[in-house]
Amino acid sequence: MIRIDKNESPYRALSEEEIGKIAVDTHFNQYAEDEYVELQKSYAAYNGFDPDLISFANGSDEWIQKAMIVLGDGPVLVLDPDFVMYEEYAKQFGRKLTKISCLDDWTFDYEEVYQKIKELTPSVFIFSQPNNPFGTLHPSEFVEQASTLMKEAGGYFIIDEAYGEFIEDEVTYPEGDHVIRLRTLSKVYGLAGLRVGVAASTEKTMGILNSIAHPYPLNTFSLNVANYLLNQTDRLDKFIELNRTLSKNLKQIFQDEVGDVIDILDSSTNFIFTYGEKAVDLGEYIVERGFLPRMYPESENPALRQIVRYSIATEEQLSDLQTILKEWRQAQ
Repeated sequence: MIRIDKNESPYRALSEEEIGKIAVDTHFNQYAEDEYVELQKSYAAYNGFDPDLISFANGSDEWIQKAMIVLGDGPVLVLDPDFVMYEEYAKQFGRKLTKISCLDDWTFDYEEVYQKIKELTPSVFIFSQPNNPFGTLHPSEFVEQASTLMKEAGGYFIIDEAYGEFIEDEVTYPEGDHVIRLRTLSKVYGLAGLRVGVAASTEKTMGILNSIAHPYPLNTFSLNVANYLLNQTDRLDKFIELNRTLSKNLKQIFQDEVGDVIDILDSSTNFIFTYGEKAVDLGEYIVERGFLPRMYPESENPALRQIVRYSIATEEQLSDLQTILKEWRQAQ
């Protein structure tokens, strides 16, 4: 079964020879020391951050979990749907959770969000930008206004940028002690299995998040692979562009082959969100032919049970998927 359900890169960024050499050169009989600092420097240099204001953990999940532990004890505000782990980690620590549901057209009423912030004064408002599972981008005006309101409420404003590298237009984000940006090397960098999550904020806020950090938050091999890749800047640029191209191809294939009978949201990610009367039928047809997209039969949201989400795949796999789409469309 070809997995296209977890929004991963279908390719590895490094060759087997390079991976083997990094493994041999990794002194995993010793605790990591300088490797962590070196990754701070290389990640910051490539992405335009201050190396002293970024930290790493076991995927973005660990940062979300830490946020639920140390960032106040008031309500947590999330959008619905969004990345399911926001809710899961809030529940782990008994945090009061408020969800703001999307509208029938899969958009959000931002005025409702502003009102909830004023009413609840949440300790945490966390959301993905672009949204997961929609793939759509929240407008910059919303991000700025919500950030301002969260600062006035004395809470933390967490922007989860897991798919941020797929955004084509230049994006600016608010700053301040209340703003936390989460990133990951799991998507466009192709390192999902190595679990490298990034958090960035001010010195004060990073101190709070890191107050419960492990002594060695990442294993040495993950640190070394990530650091090696981030120092291959030209090559990394090309790899990221490859993932972006695959994303565009995925969208175009669905639009060309089934766009007249399947509704597809515009996406700024490496996946597409399909819905409509025939979306699940197409998804099941694709599953029967060896591809595994993301479906939501277990969702508490009835509308999500009628959608299917597809991640990027290799060029060859996308070609096979296009053939399957053609066959399904001809049978309609």
